Amino acid sequence: MNEINIITGRMNHLIDPHLTIWGWEIPVYLFLGGLTAGILLITALTIYLGKEREFPHAAGRLSFIAPIALSVGMGALFLDIEYKLHVFRFYTAFKITSPMSWGSWILLLVYPLSLILILGRIKISCPKLYEKLNGRGDRLIAFSEKHLHLASAITIFVATTLGIYTGILLSSLGARPFWNASILGPIFLISGLSTALALNVILAQEKHEIHFFSKYDLFMILAEIVTVLLFVISLSSGPQISQESVKLILGGDMTAIFWVFFMGFGLVAPLILEILELKGMKISKYIAPALVLFGGLLFRFIMVEAGQLTGYIGY
Repeated sequence: MNEINIITGRMNHLIDPHLTIWGWEIPVYLFLGGLTAGILLITALTIYLGKEREFPHAAGRLSFIAPIALSVGMGALFLDIEYKLHVFRFYTAFKITSPMSWGSWILLLVYPLSLILILGRIKISCPKLYEKLNGRGDRLIAFSEKHLHLASAITIFVATTLGIYTGILLSSLGARPFWNASILGPIFLISGLSTALALNVILAQEKHEIHFFSKYDLFMILAEIVTVLLFVISLSSGPQISQESVKLILGGDMTAIFWVFFMGFGLVAPLILEILELKGMKISKYIAPALVLFGGLLFRFIMVEAGQLTGYIGY
């Protein structure tokens, strides 16, 4: 066997010794995009199923957060873009094979749909705000009320697509073995829905609404734990390069932050707290949802960083 020595003088900025293209902006964008998708999905389903009276906050005021969260997320994305004046080029074409092209148009659809969901319920959810409008925008409000059910049906599809897109944005980059997993789309959708459920638990006032969404968030946390474990297993049982990449969280530099802080504090701890709360133990309603939100944000930071630290060429 002949030994082969490879000598390289690679010193590519932002590429060597590992990829450092994406900073904090992308994880924040992915988190807020997923949160927006979850919020819209909850609001749209509540309205579509006719549960507005049972869950007034989910059907009304929760939807106000969606465009704000998305705008902040897109602001973070804008900061990351190198050629900011070229943003308009996303909307001069549509490429069916490009996840970013899909994402840019989906994000554009979110704003009008959010507006219809907000205005369609504004008289009931925010009567004081409606009074302050003093008749301004009545035509738009009437239009929103008339088409609210149709808009909620469309929003269910758009929000689901948005949630999956935040994961596909990473999984489509096959050159990074840690991201090269088709299950990332469902994981990010489940995580986004879980964080939105947690946010509604924090903000809702009605006890039965808090109890209902806490219960469903418990199921979402379980689903997220299962899908994340499947993600780890799929990498561990994949080709050698995938097995090498997953070592980053299986004994490598990111093991503690992944298993202790994300899986432990971000998923398992709120799961236990919500089970105890549903069994009657008095626990602050803010603790478990806050941990879920923390875990959701941390998960995006871990995924983005781990993907950049791994690659096919190790020299």
